[in-house]
Amino acid sequence: DDSAYALRESEVCRMERRLFETVRHGGRALYRLHAVTVAASTLLVLYYRATRVPGSGGRRAAWLGMLAAELWYAAYWVVTQSVRWSPVRRCTFRDRLTARRYGDRLPGVDIFVCTADPLSEPPSLVISTILSVMAYNYPAEKLSVYLSDDGGSVLTFYAMWEASLFAKHWLPFCKRYNIEPRSPAAYFSESYQDLCTPKEWSFIKDMYDEMTERIDTAVISRKIPEEIRSNHKGFYEWNPEITSKNHQPIVQVLIDGKDQKGVDSEGNVLPTLVYMAREKRPQHHHNFKAGAMNALIRVSSVISNSPVIMNVDCDMYSNNNDTIRDALCFFLDEEMGHKIGFVQYPQNYNNMTKNNLYGNSLHVINEVEMGGMDSLGGPLYVGTGCFHRREILCGKRFTKDYQEDWNGGIKGRIQDTSIGEIEEKAKSLATCTYEHDTQWGDEIGLKYGCPVEDVITGLAIHCRGWESVYSNPTRPAFMGLGPTTLAQTLLQHKRWSEGSFSIFLSKYCPFLFGHGKTNLRHQMGYCIYGLWAPNSLPTLYYVVIPSLALLKGIPLFPKITSPWIAPFIYAFCVKNMYSLYEALSCGDTLKGWWNGQRMWLVKRITSFLFGAIDTVRKLLGLSKMTFVVTPKVSVEDESKRYEEEIMEFGSSTPEYVIIATIALLNLVCLLGGLSQIMTGAWNIHLDAFSPQLILCGMLVITNMPFYEAMFLRNDKGKIPFTVTLASFGFVMLDFLVPIV
Repeated sequence: DDSAYALRESEVCRMERRLFETVRHGGRALYRLHAVTVAASTLLVLYYRATRVPGSGGRRAAWLGMLAAELWYAAYWVVTQSVRWSPVRRCTFRDRLTARRYGDRLPGVDIFVCTADPLSEPPSLVISTILSVMAYNYPAEKLSVYLSDDGGSVLTFYAMWEASLFAKHWLPFCKRYNIEPRSPAAYFSESYQDLCTPKEWSFIKDMYDEMTERIDTAVISRKIPEEIRSNHKGFYEWNPEITSKNHQPIVQVLIDGKDQKGVDSEGNVLPTLVYMAREKRPQHHHNFKAGAMNALIRVSSVISNSPVIMNVDCDMYSNNNDTIRDALCFFLDEEMGHKIGFVQYPQNYNNMTKNNLYGNSLHVINEVEMGGMDSLGGPLYVGTGCFHRREILCGKRFTKDYQEDWNGGIKGRIQDTSIGEIEEKAKSLATCTYEHDTQWGDEIGLKYGCPVEDVITGLAIHCRGWESVYSNPTRPAFMGLGPTTLAQTLLQHKRWSEGSFSIFLSKYCPFLFGHGKTNLRHQMGYCIYGLWAPNSLPTLYYVVIPSLALLKGIPLFPKITSPWIAPFIYAFCVKNMYSLYEALSCGDTLKGWWNGQRMWLVKRITSFLFGAIDTVRKLLGLSKMTFVVTPKVSVEDESKRYEEEIMEFGSSTPEYVIIATIALLNLVCLLGGLSQIMTGAWNIHLDAFSPQLILCGMLVITNMPFYEAMFLRNDKGKIPFTVTLASFGFVMLDFLVPIV
């Protein structure tokens, strides 16, 4: 009838007005059946443990320890199910954004890039990221790019100055041929020559190579030639007394997009480009990256003040020219846009090996867990590749009648106001004392007091009533450099696990801070990462005690012929089979999944363990919070071994001692256990100890690369003899200490 037809027409019109759609993952009914059966088998395992506790002698303590470990695993598994129950995927319609609605009335966007150390984060790497975000398919007059240099280095400023000159040729080249990616380092490394004439390609490449050579030469010599210093007034901000931890605020506008002179080689407007080094003094705490981001929010408010802020790490270049338009599809959607506080993109790396040697690809986290959180209220803020509304970052709470003024921002230069006066005003907002007795770092801007300030900032936004969305387009929005050595991987995950655990133990614990403000499953999703660190203790127990018990003749599992072994086998096999399915469906290889399992074990017994210890020490006041930048450079030999997928050790660290000790302990226990079975009543012993033999054997197989690094390799990346010797000593001590 007419009313039904009108209703259908109305629904069609409504859908055509939408700027994005939400698609639910398929196969959820089958997954839920799998989850129910794993839960049932886990409950049977716990029932068996709880009802068969040995008497006061023998194996009672070891048995209770196994029960405690399995209780933890069961509880953590339940937490991880919160994001797997109903994950979603977002699809944008950016053609509708400009063709039908907004056209030239798109909002301004301020882009924040943060760097901290010119040695760990080379300036030539930083400017490739800067150039890539300057070259978006977006009106240049609506773009402003800011670099926060927490190292306060004249070398980084020099690189920015060079980039401001190169941009006049690079940006028109990018847009003329619509090239991707628009990071010159990434583009020229992939040698795309089919989109333009060889002559023009060579001209731009030579210009880029010459620029990077000048920058790298300056970094190596730690000196800027005097003839270059005279080219820009900003160089005179530096003098011999300035250090990275003691200097005045520095703000320099390298390209003024509102100035008639701020044009490229073809006369087109360039994005505004600003360098900032906030003031640092030894007597003032600078609050790490959160402090830099808050200074950028204030400094940008007097230069461009765009309603949308995007932030990206200095090693995460733009890989998709239309990312800004994709993000705006969420903010500007008429039906849901007013609820969205931030849009988060995944971290993707372009330097992963085929088989994910160190488990850094984050495929399952990106595809499954973040998509699952998106269905619960939104993903967490991971600190890079994120678009925010400026008002919300500054503390605004959600209201149903909220309407954003997308025409906000500074459109032109105030009459009789020079760029020098604006720079001086901006400097006053980047001083050490500006935030004293204010709400900055608490109710305004990114929150302070935690190594992962981004996570608690995102949680606070969710608790103020806003939602977030997760956008994971087919062509990744951002690409960066992941850790390429074991040491870099363990350092990064120690920092992540320590920061997330400190949140869990603070007033910002999602279960406490989010109570009544976000739903329970959303809180559980946050806690997946908050509980990484304490996972170290049950994992250590499980890789040590059953193996030692095997060697000492103490059975800790049901006999292989007992019906009670079935739930143990089912839970172990089905959980790992589903883990393999997740990895393969997300793009990993079979060997990549196996490497990932090894690395989760390694990270739990090292990074997560030290993360837990350091968090407790900070809570007890025995140490202070620090922030260590993960190095973005590797020496040539390390890079070659990484490409060949050979694990890198090479130094003596406590983490390597733990890894080697666990590997040797399980090898000795496996050989000793097999020897006892073969020399005794093997059929009886095999029945009682088969589960422990299988567990110990799998640990030995998992640890094969570590045995090679200790005994077979002769390169510089092998495990040092001192580490192997110390590990042997700890293994001998383990045999002397009773396990019950």
